[in-house]
Amino acid sequence: MAFFRSVSALSRLRSRVGQQPSLANSVRWLQIQTSTATDLRSELKELIPEYQERVKKLRKEHANVELGKITVDMVLGGMRGMTALVWLGSAVDPDEGIRFRGMTIPDCQKKLPGAFPGGEPLPEGILWLLLTGKIPNKEQVDSLSQELRSRAKIPDYAFKAIDALPVSAHPMTQFTTGVMALQVESEFQKAYEGGIPKARYWEPTYEDTLNLIARLPGIAAYIYRRKYKDGKIIPLDDSLDYGANYAHMLGFENPEMLEFMRLYISIHSDHEGGNVSSHTAHLVASPLSDPYLAFAAALNGLAGPLHGLANQEVLRWIRSIVAEFGTPNISTEQLSEYIHKTLNSGQVIPGYGHGVLRKTDPRYTCQREFALKHLPNDPYFQLVSKIKEVVPPILTKLGKVKNPWPNVDAHSGVLLNYYGLTEENYYTILFGVSRAVGVGPQLIWDRALGMPLERPKSVTLEKLEQLCAK
Repeated sequence: MAFFRSVSALSRLRSRVGQQPSLANSVRWLQIQTSTATDLRSELKELIPEYQERVKKLRKEHANVELGKITVDMVLGGMRGMTALVWLGSAVDPDEGIRFRGMTIPDCQKKLPGAFPGGEPLPEGILWLLLTGKIPNKEQVDSLSQELRSRAKIPDYAFKAIDALPVSAHPMTQFTTGVMALQVESEFQKAYEGGIPKARYWEPTYEDTLNLIARLPGIAAYIYRRKYKDGKIIPLDDSLDYGANYAHMLGFENPEMLEFMRLYISIHSDHEGGNVSSHTAHLVASPLSDPYLAFAAALNGLAGPLHGLANQEVLRWIRSIVAEFGTPNISTEQLSEYIHKTLNSGQVIPGYGHGVLRKTDPRYTCQREFALKHLPNDPYFQLVSKIKEVVPPILTKLGKVKNPWPNVDAHSGVLLNYYGLTEENYYTILFGVSRAVGVGPQLIWDRALGMPLERPKSVTLEKLEQLCAK
């Protein structure tokens, strides 16, 4: 949420909120404002004191307010549903899905600047929104895009660190190695060792975060070209935006692929703070590890089959269906048969279900809309559509899942495959580049708000049994 800058305006706002209970409860009204400053850092600097005051007030006046109860199921079930983090950028409603600073994906598509009128939101606009809570204009987004390009130069030793690994290494292993190599230039580490005051921790964190976000596409593209192509680096194009440049450096020039990359990065950027990669970054940064160290750890969490690897698992499963029947054009009866075969073998249906959502993921929906617009007759897209019709009723009938609906991973692989990015082992890197756009702003705010070292309490199994016995 972003509040007005001047003290007088803030006072008037507080007065209005105090007089109108319905307004006080409407966080979305406060969230969706238009940004005015051209420089992102200046905009952020003006917002920080207001946020600091809000946190200070919460701690002083409401420290003992209970946010819910903790059950044994939460403790043994991956802490699901346990409120334990503050995450400014986004929130996931079980029935509504993701909101970026209060804005739904359709909101973002309508209100955030695109590369052209009516285009998908530029990742730079999402970054501005997540960091400030304000809607940027095209001039601001273009300015940020230029700033990211100016920060994008990658030192040779980062490439050499990746080259030290065998080409056969998983792309995510190479990606994490590249990020760790970039850590050598951490501004936060230098500033901390130089004795920077705690109140200014956010400043070098901001520098590290923007440098990291700027350089990730170059590192990611280098890995793709090294592992799957001729190894030749395609230089950054100074006329292209962040998402388009990433696609360009991978070796793609189709305008539709460039546009899909903008959408992909935007919708994969953030998904509140409890998912593995986001929480890992927050946790590792809490003892004042710099953004490079924190994000490298987040990537290692993202590389797990139950998190970021899910998108490649979906495409593999879809390809296995095609291999089974010799064609993607199969009947619903054949598909139902294969789904039951998958489930009876002890496997899950990849791309279905979610830890929080209880309806179709809106990130799936916007990708489906993109496909309907650009590739409605693609056989794999039509198969994905058919899977969405057949899978939920089967999972619902089994009664073993709370959410039988498709998530974001159920669609992205087919779109990437259509545009020629067929190497599914690489897909998690795309997710990783995107996630930095969401995790990075929170790391900056963690330092600006003085968030402490994270240290939850654990219990032994014996202690848990004793508590239950009482």
